[in-house]
Amino acid sequence: MPELEAVIGLEVHAEILTRSKMFCGCSATFGAPPNTHTCPVCLGMPGVLPVVNRRAVEYAIRTALALHGTIAPVSRFARKNYFYPDLPKAYQISQYELPLSEHGHVAFVLAGTERRIGIRRVHLEEDTGKLVHAGIMEKAESSLVDYNRCGVPLMEIVSEPDLRTPEEAAEYLRTLRAILVYLEVCDGNMEEGSFRCDANVSVRPVGATELGVKVEVKNMNSFRNVQRALDYEIRRQARALRDGATLVQETRLWNADQEITLSMRSKEQAHDYRYFPDPDLVPLVVEPAWVDEIRRRLPELPEAKRRRFVEDYGLPEYDAGVLTATKELAEYYEACIRAQCDPKAVSNWVMVELLGRLNKDGKDIAQSPIPPERLAALLGLLAKGAISGKMAKEFFDEMYASDADPAEILKAKGGQITDAGELEAIVRAVIAKHAGPVAEYRKGKETALNFLVGQVMRATQGKANPKLVNELLAKALAP
Repeated sequence: MPELEAVIGLEVHAEILTRSKMFCGCSATFGAPPNTHTCPVCLGMPGVLPVVNRRAVEYAIRTALALHGTIAPVSRFARKNYFYPDLPKAYQISQYELPLSEHGHVAFVLAGTERRIGIRRVHLEEDTGKLVHAGIMEKAESSLVDYNRCGVPLMEIVSEPDLRTPEEAAEYLRTLRAILVYLEVCDGNMEEGSFRCDANVSVRPVGATELGVKVEVKNMNSFRNVQRALDYEIRRQARALRDGATLVQETRLWNADQEITLSMRSKEQAHDYRYFPDPDLVPLVVEPAWVDEIRRRLPELPEAKRRRFVEDYGLPEYDAGVLTATKELAEYYEACIRAQCDPKAVSNWVMVELLGRLNKDGKDIAQSPIPPERLAALLGLLAKGAISGKMAKEFFDEMYASDADPAEILKAKGGQITDAGELEAIVRAVIAKHAGPVAEYRKGKETALNFLVGQVMRATQGKANPKLVNELLAKALAP
């Protein structure tokens, strides 16, 4: 319905990469046997007192600064009250009226258009436990609870309702995840739940200023599922309005198998949680000097790195975007550049040959069997003319399979033939053997030369210098 537009806001929960939990000393490591990383504090036993994890606060400040947010000199923890089996205290320690940071933004480019999405707030809280259902949640006869995750430090990053399409929402999430991983404050693993997203979506007439009926969508564990879930939900709401149905404010779950959203419960309002300041935690006071110190130690972030790759290395915007998508990939690329390789040549080989092979094998750049120094050495041999482009790809295949050194492969197999005298003899033999294509070329059929070049390359097992072969053939076939 072209007369309607979607309004989307995202709430991202990012688990903070600390060794211990938000308010106790229990390990925050993922993957331990159920209920082994717990203590009286994170289980909410009577009489215990929480203590704030300073490193979690530092990482949240680092994130807020990277998102251009304003750091509050004083923030406050509150109790968010609700009853659910994965919440042992029957409340969650979070921040509400006085969050750690407000008024930031995330910028990205989509389809050639730059978008700037406001960040309403970044605040700290503790994670909940994990329910394991016996079968599908809606029909499960029983559920088990694992409290290992309960109390793990979380940042909640709440966007303004500035997103308008599912594609924008997915790109916003990719950009935000890249920032968090660059900062080394979150591993960004959506499958393990350390980076997860809830979406608030509504539709309204184009040009309207008031929001429509808001629906929260949960259970989206990949960028693709976020995009598909939002696309479905927007269409569902638009159809309801078209048919005169009444939309209700509710929470819906995305079912990836059926590719639909399903109603879960009515959507709570803030007052339903009965927020009040946590009496066991004093206000969080952040000294300006500490904020300045954290700001000075911020790393180069993806957007700044992308611009630098374009300006310093002369890369197209697309190449720079791909190569800065992860910190590890950007570091791999620059390690090749430091070995005096041509920036564009490195870009082509990393993006096409290396990433293509890694993606096929389900690996990332950190698992590359070819270190950047060896890829640079291979490209150095190619640039010097010691090997041809065809040989370089053969060398690459062997390096990928066996971690071989390109210099050793060259020593064993031999390099490109660049001796004009040696090639002239082969050229004369090819001309003598293929009178037909020779006659066609001399009558003006330029493509016949390609056949003759191929025959010379075949006779040399692909080792002849193609440029030199072309020159020698053209000279020998001249009238």
